[in-house]
Amino acid sequence: LLTLEATRRTTGWALPITAGFFLLYGLYGALIPGTFGHRGYRMDRIVGQNYLTLEGIFGTPLEVAATFIVLFTIYGAVLEYSGAGKFFIDWSFAALGKSGSGTGPGRTVTAAGFLLGTVSGSGVATTVTLGSLAWPMLKRAGYDRNVAGGLLSAAGIGALLSPPTLGAAAFIIAEYLEVSYLRVLIYATIPTALYYLSCLLMIEADSRRMKTRAVDIETPPLWELTAKFGYHFTSLFVIVILLAVGITPFMAVFLSIVAAFALSFLRPETRLTSLRALAAGAVLGLIVLVRDLITLNNAGRFANLGNLSVPELLNFFAPLLGRASFLGMMLTALISAGLVMRRRFQAPRADALDARAAGAAPAGVGTAGHTATAGGAESSRLLQALEAGGKGAISIASTTATAGVIVSIVTLTGLGQKLSGQIVDLANNNLFFTVLFAAVAVWILGLAVPVTASYIIAAVMIVPALERLGVEPAAAHMFIFYYAVLADVSPPTALAPFAAAALTGGNPFRTTMLAWKYCLPAFLVPFMFTLSRDGESILMIGSWTTIVWTFLTACLAIAALAIAFGGWFIRQAALPERVLAGAAGLALLLADPRADAVGFALLVAATVVHLLLGRAKGTPPQPVGAGAD
Repeated sequence: LLTLEATRRTTGWALPITAGFFLLYGLYGALIPGTFGHRGYRMDRIVGQNYLTLEGIFGTPLEVAATFIVLFTIYGAVLEYSGAGKFFIDWSFAALGKSGSGTGPGRTVTAAGFLLGTVSGSGVATTVTLGSLAWPMLKRAGYDRNVAGGLLSAAGIGALLSPPTLGAAAFIIAEYLEVSYLRVLIYATIPTALYYLSCLLMIEADSRRMKTRAVDIETPPLWELTAKFGYHFTSLFVIVILLAVGITPFMAVFLSIVAAFALSFLRPETRLTSLRALAAGAVLGLIVLVRDLITLNNAGRFANLGNLSVPELLNFFAPLLGRASFLGMMLTALISAGLVMRRRFQAPRADALDARAAGAAPAGVGTAGHTATAGGAESSRLLQALEAGGKGAISIASTTATAGVIVSIVTLTGLGQKLSGQIVDLANNNLFFTVLFAAVAVWILGLAVPVTASYIIAAVMIVPALERLGVEPAAAHMFIFYYAVLADVSPPTALAPFAAAALTGGNPFRTTMLAWKYCLPAFLVPFMFTLSRDGESILMIGSWTTIVWTFLTACLAIAALAIAFGGWFIRQAALPERVLAGAAGLALLLADPRADAVGFALLVAATVVHLLLGRAKGTPPQPVGAGAD
């Protein structure tokens, strides 16, 4: 009950109610006729399954959340409060916002969504942050409220697909597949690129059709912005490099937090706390590190260091550096808390003295009051980051714990195997229909519960059906994950589009449907890596030649589908070429040599028809940004 209540408070009613139905199914399964019935279990057996085994509340999802995801939520909060989120948006505006064409704002929002998504890992948070800064620009460029909302939410939802977190699911996927976290990031790389390519091309088509205008954006030059704040990229590279050389994911993420914290002091405006607190923490960390090194030296642990490779040396010293950094940051946080408390107690007294000296001036206007407030803000930034990370961790922990309750019932009653068998039988052992039914099932499940919980439940209920027909485990797990994300842009639970509509003043349902349209071509890609062995190359499995060829084919398929759904090629596309382009895109997604040949032929035909129809109408290619001022 406490787990369900914690989930209700952090994520709403949907997931606890779903878990409640599963508990009732476990209790009263004997009353259900047919395949899905079972003998029923007493409450003490269900409680024991959840509380005393590793297939319930304390199962793999919660273990992963407590070990890895908590660190990532803190890492994202540290980056956000050190100004990385704003820098990523400003950097995107500086890089693409001054392109001089009407499609520049759309490209800018897409790029900013990707960069910001790597920090937040939350579709709603990315949408809100991005929308608050980008909506005025989109409005000036001539974007409709609903189109702008769809664009913002599509760019924001990409945070759930983007490395390094995949919306907190990356570590859980790694545990279920029994592969390294780095391998999961590799699996997600090309699908993420295809997702943003889809958004970019779809938004490009709408921008051209609406004849949006170029907008002057007041940002520093790109080189100046990069020179001043480019260090925010460093911690992202630190994660990848440490993982590549064999450092454990736990230590890699923690050291990235340390790097992001230390780098925030390169600029006064991005400091997370005062220099005094930093100095005290650094001194303690240095003392601990030196003491540990002396202890190891006296124990003779350094005798064979010369025989170790670079990765082995890093693995040897990383725990020492991590321990010293942890204790140093703990002291820094304690000192920061003390400084904040002192300033908060001193501020009212200082304000009162200022008011008395100034002759009834309003509180907080005096010099001392202003100084106290500014200093308190600097010292409290680290505490705010830790608080935000902790709140995010509570949400993830409660979600994974409640998902564990559902998994326990599925395991205890055999529901997963029953459902998998029913899906395969319904599809008559046909792989295409099995994959299609699995996609629909995951999508419906995702309408009721958050993405992470949806993936966890589907992993035990639906993945076996795909594996039974020969789909590789990696492809099966990535497939259900992507369709769990698709549910997040589908009504009635499309939180990101609803948040975007609230920002832009658009219609929530219309905004949701536009966001769905922008994402849809990319969400056909999972069929590519489940229906054929060559398609698995999208997950970077197989030879490099096959990977490159399949990636290029997928890009062409996305472009063809963007023509079909977006209605724009060189100029406005008519129905014939849109139908041909759509058929070409679907054929290219099959990742089969014969299907590729058909897809190329259909795309050539669509191009020829488009050019002939354009010539017959006498319509030249229309420049971007030709709309009225």
